[in-house]
Amino acid sequence: MNWQPNRQGEMTLQQQIVTWVIEHIERGDWVGGIKLPTQRQLAMQFGVNRSTVQQALEELKAAGILESKIGSGIYVAQNSWHSLITQSQPNWQSFIDTSLHKPNYHTIQLINEYEQRDDVIRLGTGELAPSLLPTAEIEASLKELSLQPKALGYSSPQGSDELREAICEYVTKRGIRAKPRNVCIVSGALQALQLIAVGLLEPGSIVFQEQTSYLNSVHPFQSVGMQMMAINRDEQLAQTLAQRKRKRQAVFYAVPTLNNPTGGVWTTHEKKQLYEACQQSRIPIIEDDVYHELLFEAATPPIKSMDDNGQVLYIGSVSKTLSPGLRIGWLIGPTTVIERLADIKMQTDYGSSAISQEIVLHWLQSGKYEKHIIDLRQKLQQRAEYVETILQEKFYDIAEWNKPKGGFYIWLKFHEPIVDKELFTKLLQREVLINPGYIYDPQDAQHIRLSYAYATEEELEKGLSILIEITKKKK
Repeated sequence: MNWQPNRQGEMTLQQQIVTWVIEHIERGDWVGGIKLPTQRQLAMQFGVNRSTVQQALEELKAAGILESKIGSGIYVAQNSWHSLITQSQPNWQSFIDTSLHKPNYHTIQLINEYEQRDDVIRLGTGELAPSLLPTAEIEASLKELSLQPKALGYSSPQGSDELREAICEYVTKRGIRAKPRNVCIVSGALQALQLIAVGLLEPGSIVFQEQTSYLNSVHPFQSVGMQMMAINRDEQLAQTLAQRKRKRQAVFYAVPTLNNPTGGVWTTHEKKQLYEACQQSRIPIIEDDVYHELLFEAATPPIKSMDDNGQVLYIGSVSKTLSPGLRIGWLIGPTTVIERLADIKMQTDYGSSAISQEIVLHWLQSGKYEKHIIDLRQKLQQRAEYVETILQEKFYDIAEWNKPKGGFYIWLKFHEPIVDKELFTKLLQREVLINPGYIYDPQDAQHIRLSYAYATEEELEKGLSILIEITKKKK
């Protein structure tokens, strides 16, 4: 303790004293809660005026490194390490606050966090249960693959030539005519939306969508300056689109088959109506068709099958059917658009996993995929019927719903507006996780996206019992 500041140094005496104190804390000599010598003692030791010591200590207290206790003296603050880190690091919070990409809603952040916990009953998860994934079959197919050295390298910009050829053949069953040059392999449907947002649209463009939309729960367009606009699909649709678009760029995001989150399915007439309305105003359509294979009955042709002039960008994926972990989807559109988005994709991730592409190619070509889909639909339908039985028994007097037509969800509507953050939090405290309607439509206080695809039957019964218990208390 014989240190003294250098009166000939470049730093002021006060700055040298501040640095000396910080060094003691950083080395661990002074831990949180230790009492410092008095100002008089420090002034004598340093050979400086007491006022110089006082100013140095006040600076350290203002930074949260030291703290005063009335009548007792000055101590190293318990959170001094955090304060030191804050002082030494860039102000990351200011970077975060001013960054381009919008943060998710707090509710969605909590959903993402709690979905990782095994002790939570997941009543809203948009994902297949582990028991529904063909894990053993995928593992077996890895042994059947004969990987070429090229498959262990980076993928080509648009993805594997063979996989794109196989996808073109596969979508012909949906009435879609495409060549490999019209296909870009993407890392799931969400990446397709992100590529469209940054690669095709200018800031301020309009993204038309239905009132209740998956896009409200993610921000691929909002974060790059797009304006989201809800539209009612009625007889005046063409006129409404033209009036609201005016001279701005616009696209229409549609999930005509098994809408997320409502589970709705458009008729062929409704699809044709949207296509013709958008055609009049030259508005491209983004058709998100990732759920169509999970319809319990035969699907009607997609909007893309009506497309003769490249107006529709069509998105497919195996994330909802085979494995979300493979991260393989596809985007079908005009060659100029696909080449543009493939270029951006290469700038961001150098292509989707080549090995995952080989697996999906094998499943499409071998017939394993379609066989798996048939089995999966049957299992999902059994789960849907099981949940409906519970709903009819316990929820008939407080809620209503439509019989699910496929996919993962029942769009459960309570008679009263009781679905709010308080309900979400109370269920979370009981280890039940829901997807409340307000994350898909901020004005919605009556709906829950109820998934029958993830939780076990025992978990579904227990979770729904807790849900009915808490909702009846809120009435």
